[in-house]
Amino acid sequence: MSTSIENVSQILALEGKVVLVTGGTSGIGLAMVERFASEGARVFAVARGQDRLEALEARLGPTVTGIPADIGHADDLERAFATIAATGLGLDIVFANAGAAIPGVLGSITAVDYRSVFDVTVLGTLMTVQHALPLMRDGGSIVLTGSIAGAKGRAGRSVYNASKAALRSFARSWASDLAPRNIRVNLLSPGPTDTSAFAGASDVVRERMAAQTLRGHLARPSEIAAAALFLASDQASFVNGAELFADDGAAQV
Repeated sequence: MSTSIENVSQILALEGKVVLVTGGTSGIGLAMVERFASEGARVFAVARGQDRLEALEARLGPTVTGIPADIGHADDLERAFATIAATGLGLDIVFANAGAAIPGVLGSITAVDYRSVFDVTVLGTLMTVQHALPLMRDGGSIVLTGSIAGAKGRAGRSVYNASKAALRSFARSWASDLAPRNIRVNLLSPGPTDTSAFAGASDVVRERMAAQTLRGHLARPSEIAAAALFLASDQASFVNGAELFADDGAAQV
């Protein structure tokens, strides 16, 4: 029996899946929550800011549950995962997206600067995944948000660059660790993306960042979310331990 075009259009990539997204109320994380929910997933969005989470729930409906937490704080993570566990839904997909970034010129970087980035981006990601594992079903998918910064040597950003490079190593190692459970682990590394990070940027700064890409424009968060959907879904069933660059060639040529 043939399938009509109308029926094909109704096939949802994440129908019945349960997804966790950290950093889910702004930028790329928000776009992921929106896209995953539109593809049939039940989504837990973890982020700082109760008001923004409540607004997200109101806009997207009962398939999205907002959980206020700062992944850089152990107590917050404990409460967030206790909330998820109490639902009895388990998890199929974890998108560890939350991170932190501050500039720092070599010679003036402090221990506080270092911890403010690594405690969220590296330690926070590690603890998020470790808390998620007991709730994850075998055959699931973990995606970490990296950056082209992890493969580049941008001046004045060495701590941030190193934090994203650490995530690349996590993806490789965890893919090996979780192979017996058939849980895939991959890294998604966006290029310059039009998020709130550019809200106060001058036209000159925006143009300089856009010029890094082959076609000369910033990515839309929805374009990065589309790549995230691929890695999270069964369409990427043989993609494991990899880094997918969604950067319009910025770190490639």
